[in-house]
Amino acid sequence: MLLEVCAYSLAACATAMREGAQRVELCAGPGVGGTTPAKEVIIAALELGIAVCPMARPRGGDFLYGPEEMQEIMRTIRLCRELGCPGIVSGVHLADGRLDRDRMRRIVDAAGPMAVTCHKVFDGVPDAEEALETLVETGCSRVLTSGLAADAMAGASVLQRLVEQAGKRITVMPGGGVRSTNIRELVLTTGAVEFHSSAITGRNAAFETDAAEVRALLAGLQLGSG
Repeated sequence: MLLEVCAYSLAACATAMREGAQRVELCAGPGVGGTTPAKEVIIAALELGIAVCPMARPRGGDFLYGPEEMQEIMRTIRLCRELGCPGIVSGVHLADGRLDRDRMRRIVDAAGPMAVTCHKVFDGVPDAEEALETLVETGCSRVLTSGLAADAMAGASVLQRLVEQAGKRITVMPGGGVRSTNIRELVLTTGAVEFHSSAITGRNAAFETDAAEVRALLAGLQLGSG
């Protein structure tokens, strides 16, 4: 079982590592759901020793990008590869909401050998099963999704079907509303082996990772897998 923490600062990365999380999705722009972090923050996070997968997203809003925005995504990917990141997080859709197969393949090709996680652009697709096959075809390593629902608990039945469909071809990672209070149930319901959480609690309005919540999430993972 693996816990990935969505970290919006170097301090959040340090907390995640100290409390036992195995990987961070490193982002800026918490108010818009995550954007590309600064180079200096990526470097500092890598120096902590935790696996760092930066977001490659030039702005908030939709994931329908023009040529200049795609060039910015590609520059971010090249930078992350040069810095030695194990992976990146990105995603592009078409005007009808389906994943952009050609651009996703370009992202995967540019990222190699880094792993590519398709972020929650996936949750806007019209057909989850078709979108999952698109990601398999393009070579993505994992997909972050709440099962096309408002949160992972609401989408648990879809997540379970996607985990079965994926097999060992791609990792389906539930995320969105994953908390210590529900992660054990999500493990048992979905069959997933990787989970994503910001570990931000109501006591923390500054988008900083809560150390106690990380510990509780990991404990829930152990209970669910035991």
